[in-house]
Amino acid sequence: MPYLALDTSTEHLSIAVSTPDGIIGRDWLLGQKHAEQTLPRLGELLADCGLGMVDIEGIAFGNGPGSFTGLRIGCGIAQGLAFARDIPLIGISTLKALAQGAQADKIVACLDARMNQVYAAAYQREGQGWREITPATVCDPHVLPLPPGEGWTGAGSGFAAYGPALAERFGPCLAATLPALFPKAADMLALALPRFAAKQGRPAHEAELVYLRDKVALKTSERAKP
Repeated sequence: MPYLALDTSTEHLSIAVSTPDGIIGRDWLLGQKHAEQTLPRLGELLADCGLGMVDIEGIAFGNGPGSFTGLRIGCGIAQGLAFARDIPLIGISTLKALAQGAQADKIVACLDARMNQVYAAAYQREGQGWREITPATVCDPHVLPLPPGEGWTGAGSGFAAYGPALAERFGPCLAATLPALFPKAADMLALALPRFAAKQGRPAHEAELVYLRDKVALKTSERAKP
């Protein structure tokens, strides 16, 4: 059964679909053009895979942390598509998606949060999944919680924006960095497929976004309140 994933949490647009031949993902550097480009790019990808939205059984989306506006665009599009087809949604952490895409076993996932801060969490591979070592947080780079031990790989735009500060903070904990890595829909879909198989998808109106800076995860009805 085909499933879809999309992410608009960064300046990239990332879309992926599962097919009998595996997950097919595409990424575009769009800046601030997610709202006008997501549906056309999605249509192109589905057509290239010989699929339409009528074939999609569920949708995964990046639910944060990330760009406030980008997250809302992605969630809104995912909700609209899910409402139209009456199919379930699963929100996937952008930080966990970074870990999934980093091709290492111990990951410090770190995104530029602007305002001289980063979003970050540490994960260690456990079987086919991930164990959270340090929970997701937003803070200044120089006070980022340190994971235990050494051999960690730093991944994400936080290491591009604040590389020297993070290198000083982590010291010998870090074995390598992947500053160009960004959350990708293909990795989100890989994380979501076992959850769809376990019937863990939620109705569209229960979609949540994680805003670490506000310390909340808001449902659609809550976001609509003044």
